[in-house]
Amino acid sequence: MVAGLVLALIAGSLVSLQNIFNNRVNEKTGSWSTTTLVLGMGFVASFAMSLAVEGKGTFDIQNMEPWYWISGMIGVGVVICLVQATRLLGATFAISIVMTSQLGFALLWDSLGWLGLEKVPFTSNQLIGVLVIVGGILVFKLGGKQEQQETAWPSANEE
Repeated sequence: MVAGLVLALIAGSLVSLQNIFNNRVNEKTGSWSTTTLVLGMGFVASFAMSLAVEGKGTFDIQNMEPWYWISGMIGVGVVICLVQATRLLGATFAISIVMTSQLGFALLWDSLGWLGLEKVPFTSNQLIGVLVIVGGILVFKLGGKQEQQETAWPSANEE
């Protein structure tokens, strides 16, 4: 379990880091160029690592369901949407929404047993957990706006 927690923490930090890099590339090139560059470099890097670690096993894909192949196309949507969301909302707010969306949809797919997942019973604790996170995002976003308004509009005593 500790290894899983450490890997999840590393993945979260890498997603945030990648999002920042992607946003910087997008400022210079545009969304589609960014997506092409990010996924193209990712392909080259993962293919090289796969060959180094798995060797010929890299090409052993005959038992894979054909519809799993669309995962790469889903990655295009992920990069495009995340780059644009970061541009429009800022990195922290965009990632907060993405994480909440991931959690909500993972809960849905687990609870329904979709996509070959083992069905996990839905509990009120899970729903409360997601709602607490959504509440935290609202506090984060609305609290920031109030603070910005206070600094943007000096009070009568400050004039």
